[in-house]
Amino acid sequence: MKKDRLARVNAMLLRSIGGYFERAISLEKDGFDRSILTVTGVDIAANLRTARVRVSFLGEESARRRHLRRLESHRAGLQRHLADTLLLKFTPRLHFVLDSSLEEGDRVLRLIESLEEEERKGDSAGVERKGIRE
Repeated sequence: MKKDRLARVNAMLLRSIGGYFERAISLEKDGFDRSILTVTGVDIAANLRTARVRVSFLGEESARRRHLRRLESHRAGLQRHLADTLLLKFTPRLHFVLDSSLEEGDRVLRLIESLEEEERKGDSAGVERKGIRE
């Protein structure tokens, strides 16, 4: 039962955090467009006091680090928003971490596509070679 509750609280936090960032982040104020930000997950501690918020940004690694620092400046407002909107005994202290799973997934897909392309080229070269031999 406890795992079910943690999963529900994680999902509730994920929705609330995503909605907050949709309203709070602007290009003029934060230096990046909210369309490059993805909140990929939330992991709350069993005691509900702390939560790790996994975020991903499009772009170069140095830009991601810079955006993460700017995102940290929203933590107090976000925690206030969570305290006002969620019915939890404690408002968890949020810790933002960069999540590279989207980039890793994209890298794997590019590798698969390149292998498929090489296979197609190899198949067409093999057909041409067979035609020459016959």
